[in-house]
Amino acid sequence: MTTETAKHLAPGGEQSVPAPVEVPPVGEEVNLDARENYFNRELSQLQFNYRVLKQALDTTHPLINRLIFCCIFSSNMDEFFEIRVAGLRQQMKYGRETVNADGMMPEQALADISRVAHEYIREQYDILNNVLIPEMERENIHFVRRREWTPEQAEWVRNYFDEEILPVVSPIGLDPSHPFPRLVNKSLNFIVELDGKDAFGRETGMAIVPAPRSLPRLVRLPDDVCNGGENMVFLSSMIHAHADELFPGMEVKGCYQFRLTRNADLELEDDLEDLASALRGELLSRRFGDGVRLEVADNCPQELVQFLLTEFGLSERDLYQVHGPVNLTRLLAVGGLVDRPDLTYSGFSPSIPRQIRSKESMFDSIRKRPILLLHPYENFSPVVDLLRQAAKDPQVLAIRQTLYRTGADSEIVEALADAARRGKEVTAVIELRARFSEAENLELASRLQEAGVIVVYGVVGYKTHAKMILIVRREEGRLRRYVHLGTGNYHAVNARLYTDYSFLTCDESIGDDVNKLFQQLTGMGKALKIKKLFHSPFTLHTCLLSLIEREAGLGSKGRIIIKFNALTELQMIKALYRASQAGAKIDLIVRGVCCLRPEVPGLSDNIRVRSIIGRFLEHTRVYYFGNNGRPEVYASSADGMERNLLSRIETAFPIEDPALVARLREDLDTYLADNCQSWVLQPDGSYIQNQPAEGDDRLASQLVLMERLTSKP
Repeated sequence: MTTETAKHLAPGGEQSVPAPVEVPPVGEEVNLDARENYFNRELSQLQFNYRVLKQALDTTHPLINRLIFCCIFSSNMDEFFEIRVAGLRQQMKYGRETVNADGMMPEQALADISRVAHEYIREQYDILNNVLIPEMERENIHFVRRREWTPEQAEWVRNYFDEEILPVVSPIGLDPSHPFPRLVNKSLNFIVELDGKDAFGRETGMAIVPAPRSLPRLVRLPDDVCNGGENMVFLSSMIHAHADELFPGMEVKGCYQFRLTRNADLELEDDLEDLASALRGELLSRRFGDGVRLEVADNCPQELVQFLLTEFGLSERDLYQVHGPVNLTRLLAVGGLVDRPDLTYSGFSPSIPRQIRSKESMFDSIRKRPILLLHPYENFSPVVDLLRQAAKDPQVLAIRQTLYRTGADSEIVEALADAARRGKEVTAVIELRARFSEAENLELASRLQEAGVIVVYGVVGYKTHAKMILIVRREEGRLRRYVHLGTGNYHAVNARLYTDYSFLTCDESIGDDVNKLFQQLTGMGKALKIKKLFHSPFTLHTCLLSLIEREAGLGSKGRIIIKFNALTELQMIKALYRASQAGAKIDLIVRGVCCLRPEVPGLSDNIRVRSIIGRFLEHTRVYYFGNNGRPEVYASSADGMERNLLSRIETAFPIEDPALVARLREDLDTYLADNCQSWVLQPDGSYIQNQPAEGDDRLASQLVLMERLTSKP
């Protein structure tokens, strides 16, 4: 690796950005509608993906987890092309171009995306080939290439090919009776260059070999054919090595990997009679949407590359020639194939607050005082325990819950099914259109219905993204409502990987609000008056704008801290600009997309934006307003995006207990003090990773929270 490359790959430093943006001169009146005041959404998303990639170079992460970050970058890029790039291409295809506040037309956005994405993906493979793989080899972990196979390994591969691959692979020769096959989205395929005639006298010269989807892309070699260490071989290498066996009697002149990414967004009409049936049909078409990106091995001859581009209706801009496997996401399997706990994050035990650690019921604990949990540092099990106890408690009459991403085999689903079988009134509002979880949610709906749960699919045209549980219990001759509200999904696996808040309360007003929200979701009628919660698409947007404006009215005494995943909604950005101009101090902790330009003189002098990237995916949404010394704090399921604030079912719920308010502020201050896992957004759109000042200790917010919350006596 050259010195220049090593410098480019070094962790930290300034991030590559699409293009510089002019900063208005100090003193010049700022037009809030001027396009230079906003960053492009898609390019901002690419920069978040790049921050994830840079974790692969951060040696404070264990080596295998650094490889996993490299894979997550690939997964993020897949979704980016499937949804965001596909959406821009659809706009152009149907002549429906829209221009956002940044003023960039889809054609220009696609051109910039291509340029930046190519740069980032080249760097990804540079990191993989020149940093991660050599470091893994030093740890005696090897991806064994074909040219490195020993005779014993080659014999084992041949047997594996004959027994596991050959029986399930389906090579497709291209001729008039065998047109180019319809390849599944993101599947691994090979284009094979042939010479000679087959048994029928055909000599087409080309064939396509789809890699069997049932087979692992990475296979561990047995220890008895290796000289120690952990040794793995790619499925693609095995197919390359024995491609000639797929075409007996013909010469294989070349075999090259490729992978097509397709449009995977689902389009459903708003006037459907049966959402579930329509969705099942759309899921089949998702696998075969229009092509949006072609990945090809960089040794593939140009004439074959052009053939593939023509076949898929793509241009050179959509072509990514890569030096390595085209399906890097499959390298996530390394974590399960390699037994090296010293190269992965050490485990930890999420804590359970003392308030609910006793053997008394969850209902008794919640009645004493509201409970706030921060996952994954604090255990998700109390949420599951609440539902389990509710299912078995003869005093519980009804349970209602929203489900966005859960998993059909989860403990929560089992608890709901158990409650229904015990004769309780159980209603599940399942959002079938949770992106990439649609099939799982259809299965979930069927399972719950079989158990007797009333299943509804929310409101057509408005995704149900709110996270709510309502339990109605008879106590001392009256009914009491117990509520869980969360910032994340009811998914136990995600609760170990994402940071999210869970709030458990029996506050009467909140219980009444949640009951009314369920009435709106399952029934019909006018929007009901809500006391404490903000909810979209009705009050959330306007209430948040009002709170921002109130802080603006306090001038230099105004204080706003907001933590969420994305900020794109124009009116909220303008309100924050106005608050900054009025003197309010504003800190935004935005994990991903941010279209607001911070620290611009006269526009956003008082706004600082940072992104936290670390071991866990930051997913909490918190809105903190100083209110002149009487802080108001809301946790929420909603980000600062148009879809969340204006066209989804979302909630923001108040945290009113003084101790919990202080705890939330302490959490936020921990993120703001982070000096090594935080990236600061610059006025020109670049991000710079914070580094400890000379003499200062490293302060990684996630590590601080882990030590604070998982080490309780």
